[in-house]
Amino acid sequence: MLAISALTWLPAWEAEADTGDLWWIADVVLGVGAYVLVFYRRRFPMLVAVTLSLVGAVSGIASGPAVLASVSVATHRRWKQLVVVGLLGFACAQVYSTLTATTDDPLWIILVANGVATAGILGWGMYIGSRRELIWTLRSRAERAEAEQELRVARARSNEQARIAREMHDVLAHRISQISMHAGALAFREDLGADEMRASAAVIQEKAHEALTDLRSVLGVLRDGTTGERLRGPQPTYADLAGLIEEARGSGLHVELVDLVEGEPPDAVGRTVYRIVQEGLTNARKHAPGALVSVRVSGSADDGVDVLLRNPIGFARTTTPGAGLGLVGLSERAELRGGRLEAGRDGSMFVLHGWIPWAA
Repeated sequence: MLAISALTWLPAWEAEADTGDLWWIADVVLGVGAYVLVFYRRRFPMLVAVTLSLVGAVSGIASGPAVLASVSVATHRRWKQLVVVGLLGFACAQVYSTLTATTDDPLWIILVANGVATAGILGWGMYIGSRRELIWTLRSRAERAEAEQELRVARARSNEQARIAREMHDVLAHRISQISMHAGALAFREDLGADEMRASAAVIQEKAHEALTDLRSVLGVLRDGTTGERLRGPQPTYADLAGLIEEARGSGLHVELVDLVEGEPPDAVGRTVYRIVQEGLTNARKHAPGALVSVRVSGSADDGVDVLLRNPIGFARTTTPGAGLGLVGLSERAELRGGRLEAGRDGSMFVLHGWIPWAA
């Protein structure tokens, strides 16, 4: 602003002084006022730009603040404002040039010079506005990308935690319920001999070892910090379902299995079916010990796999603690595979019904 004011006023101040002392004094006073008024250009851009352009018609010192105010308006790139400020600025510059003419240049040269200067002022303002918008857009994109990245990381961490929680519950709840059942029977029976006591204790020890083994396989989802290799053991598949049923029968649970599945389901599907049946047996062992559990598995590559477990609702209050998270985890597991899981009462029976698509 100081440079523009100097280039405009210094060549013309002698002409102002020759015309009258009041003019150059008024030029200085109006110019100082223009330097104060220009600081309000952001709050009142059009008003300040129009006012300073009009003041610039008689004050060369005010030309610097007038240019800055015009540039500030041009940054908004609104055509109506650009036209008003551009025409008014060009007219006032032409008036001042005519009143303080110090050369014999033709009128058309002065017109062209003022037109080029006005166009340059507005063009510079539009460039600044577009650059600000571009920087703001890039900054917004970067902030949005960072926020989305943080959200993806948080979601991935939450999903991994939920997956580990499901695995730990599905595996350990089954083993711990067996240990609880045998320990409860050992504490309840008072007529057991020494051999029977040792046999029951051996069963409890065996189930505890199996629980530790399963726990190690679940914790294997974490990588070794030094080698980076997974420590995960083999996961159950549909082929292991028969072994699960036999194990449940061996622990004293009455289970009836009807297998109508055509073909061998994919490992991911078989694992989900295995976990559903495992949770159903665990719940039956805790809430309806001694009851008959009916397990029916059917399906094909075209229809998917349908799992149905039914057992009578027990009357005894279970002593095994539980938070009801098993069915929640199974529902999440089934939904992740594109299937569904429903659990509830059907008269005097508890029904666990799930469906998993074959291509899951």
